[in-house]
Amino acid sequence: MDPSRNGHSRSRPAWAHRVLQAAEDARFLDRPAGLPAGALRGAADGPLGRVLRGRPLGHPLHPIAVTVPIGAWVCSAVFDLLPDGRDAARRLVATGLLAAPAAVVLGLADYTGLDVRQRRVALVHAAGNAVATTLFAASYAARGRGGGRLLGALGLAAVGVGGALGGHLAYAQGAGVFRWQPLDDLAPAEVAGDRPARPRNPA
Repeated sequence: MDPSRNGHSRSRPAWAHRVLQAAEDARFLDRPAGLPAGALRGAADGPLGRVLRGRPLGHPLHPIAVTVPIGAWVCSAVFDLLPDGRDAARRLVATGLLAAPAAVVLGLADYTGLDVRQRRVALVHAAGNAVATTLFAASYAARGRGGGRLLGALGLAAVGVGGALGGHLAYAQGAGVFRWQPLDDLAPAEVAGDRPARPRNPA
């Protein structure tokens, strides 16, 4: 294997990176990971699909949408630590639950443009976020009876796992990179010195 890539020396990834990379290598996920892509491809290629994938903005909308549920749930954990924060925490959990469907829809729109290895990671990412949403829904119900903090903490941990996988998908695997901005329109020196990377998944 070439010890360098794009001008950077290559070394053994850190253990956390290797854990995330394991999802890329999980070939047993190929069948379930391929089903959503086939079912959604037609809709995602239409005018509405291009909007959901972020064409008017120039990059995916999903990373923007996820800030609302994540932010609300993180803040709910902070209010859980305050003596009089129970009601505010419950409202914040509800805010995250109401915002989550929009993030899911935008994520599914992006899913159709992923390659095989990216879909494996995306499937585990989606599963982690589904677990998180379920835990927060249970937390919201339990909070009406005075409980729910432990479920909220578990949900936040699941959000962290899902977020780590989402970050790996976006930054390590380059999902959505240069989707609407071909490198041919840019000067090589402005992108990556004299050896610009090619887009992984042009649309």
